[in-house]
Amino acid sequence: MTFPLAVLILLTFWSCDEANESASISGDWLIPINEIRDGGPGKDGIPALINPELIEAETAGYLEDEDLIIGIIDEDEIRAYPHKILDWHEIINDDIGNKSIAITYCPLTGTAIGWDRILDGNKTTFGVSGLLYNSNLIPYDRATDSNWSQIGLKSVNGTKIGETIVTHQLVETTWKTWKTFYPNTKVVSTNTGHSRNYDRYPYGDYKTSSSLIFPVNNENTSLNRKERVHGIIVDNKVKVYRFNQINNLVIHDVIENEKVVIVGQTEQNFILSFKIKKIETTELEFELPDSHSEENGFSNGEILKDQLGNTYDIFGKAVSGPNTGEKLEPTESFIGYWFSWPAFYPNTEIYVP
Repeated sequence: MTFPLAVLILLTFWSCDEANESASISGDWLIPINEIRDGGPGKDGIPALINPELIEAETAGYLEDEDLIIGIIDEDEIRAYPHKILDWHEIINDDIGNKSIAITYCPLTGTAIGWDRILDGNKTTFGVSGLLYNSNLIPYDRATDSNWSQIGLKSVNGTKIGETIVTHQLVETTWKTWKTFYPNTKVVSTNTGHSRNYDRYPYGDYKTSSSLIFPVNNENTSLNRKERVHGIIVDNKVKVYRFNQINNLVIHDVIENEKVVIVGQTEQNFILSFKIKKIETTELEFELPDSHSEENGFSNGEILKDQLGNTYDIFGKAVSGPNTGEKLEPTESFIGYWFSWPAFYPNTEIYVP
């Protein structure tokens, strides 16, 4: 296999930067051992962060408007975790509000998922094992040293084998969109304690090329490999939604008997989805809010309106109307490169308008 020059340089840099044990592939696994790849840097060679330094939005000069971030809110805490940081660290363990969360991000599959850090009633942290399956990150928890599949959402090796992970709702969008919606947000500082050039993407032209560094199963050529799509998982089945299908639209759909609503905007770079619920005996139906316009999109962070007069923000919280304060339940979903979805969910379906 031929690695891009940038990746070869990167692997050398990582291995020289910190002393790391070799990644271990032994014991019982739920995935084929012969398909598990050693990513190169070794266990903890890509250093996960723990409670990183946070700065105000106006002082985050290292971020450009179009840079992607992962946003989260809990209680009064609003935080952004930039891809620029996650590209180099892949996992950020943080405490926000009443939650202890690991932001897990795989640059090779473009997938960001919020994992709960409470295992068996105790708080732990997650690290980067150095292993990959279907080109996807395999985190490990430091409480039991079990290995987990990020996209598979479960432990695949160790004492936690077979257990599923509890996830938390995240929003992936651009820095411009996020800080417009939440100007009081905090964001991770580049002062991480590690010597990294956060202005440089570490994988060369990987995001824009069709090439893969590691092989994957179930290659599906229906879409370009690196197209970012929003996938919804229901009963181990997946349906994906494309940005060009969802622009300034509200879609009601059914996946494995689960009724869902999907909304998105191409320029503001987000797709979000929620389970459709009933309020008393009324099943909710949704449309674009009155504040939406073709020219400005979702200018104030309100993305949905229901027939009862409730208006909802990007986390599905009713911010006005008779049910103010109540929340829609998010789907089990996240954005990832197209190739990564059928690799883990072979029967992945593409939404067709």
